[in-house]
Amino acid sequence: MTHPATGAERAADSLSAFPLPGPDLAVSTVADWVTLLKPRVILLVLFTGVVGLLVAPATLHPVLAFTAMLCIAVGAGAAGAINMWYDRDIDAVMRRTARRPIPAGRIEPGEALGFGVTLAAASVILMGLAVNLAAAAGLAFSIGFYVLVYTMWLKRRTPQNIVIGGAAGAFPPAIGWLAATGGLDVMPLLLFAIVFFWTPPHFWALSLWAHGDYARAGVPMLPVVAGARETRRQILLYTVLLVLLSLAPWALGLSGWIYGVTALLLGARFLERAWRVLRDRQDARGVSLSGDAPARAAFRFSILYLFALFGALAVDHFLV
Repeated sequence: MTHPATGAERAADSLSAFPLPGPDLAVSTVADWVTLLKPRVILLVLFTGVVGLLVAPATLHPVLAFTAMLCIAVGAGAAGAINMWYDRDIDAVMRRTARRPIPAGRIEPGEALGFGVTLAAASVILMGLAVNLAAAAGLAFSIGFYVLVYTMWLKRRTPQNIVIGGAAGAFPPAIGWLAATGGLDVMPLLLFAIVFFWTPPHFWALSLWAHGDYARAGVPMLPVVAGARETRRQILLYTVLLVLLSLAPWALGLSGWIYGVTALLLGARFLERAWRVLRDRQDARGVSLSGDAPARAAFRFSILYLFALFGALAVDHFLV
């Protein structure tokens, strides 16, 4: 015999048809949209762009300078959002990226793409209208290079993805210079080259201890394709080239002793980190026997290195 449902039971049944959001229901937050922009990358890009603007031989009105830096930051974030949209399939199988907003289901792919494209267009248009067309062209080229050349073409096809694609992250100091002067010179080209040669040892150190992720995702990072041993040798080689190049502004008389001494000390430390990566105890396959601690240390130091090097250049510019 069945019993008629009570009022409370009927109410519960009716509510069950409209479940409340819970921990299993993915809902995007402001933090997710910020994550989509890759804020850590923005910080580094913005800093190098600011230094490029500050050391340029021209003064830009503070409001225009702020606008230029805002455009660089927004443009970098837009490129990051489009990158996450395109890479959502490989992000889903990598432990390091599986909880990103798109693979985790908190942001729809189409929404992320629209968000990124809108921000990219807005940043370039604003740069052109408020600052100058040269800076706008540089910003548009950098976004396009990161999205089309690195993300869509190189990343999944060649172990040289980071080497060539690193150009995308090297544009900001030149864009900052363009914003201030409307043209290029030797110094912004050197700054571009420094970031360009910094990128491989920075990302290859990361890929040494995240090679399992890249292998699962089918991304041909150097450790996956050429092995850990060759990657360690390449890290040292590019670090040597980077350190020599970092001394060029001082050697050419484009900076003073503060930058020169800082570049020398930072370079020596970076070389020591790279040497430790090379000499790390390895098995027959070149795999680290110490949990890739030297690679992690080199990766972390590389971030400090770039911030300190560009910071010293700005300080040197105003004090020497």
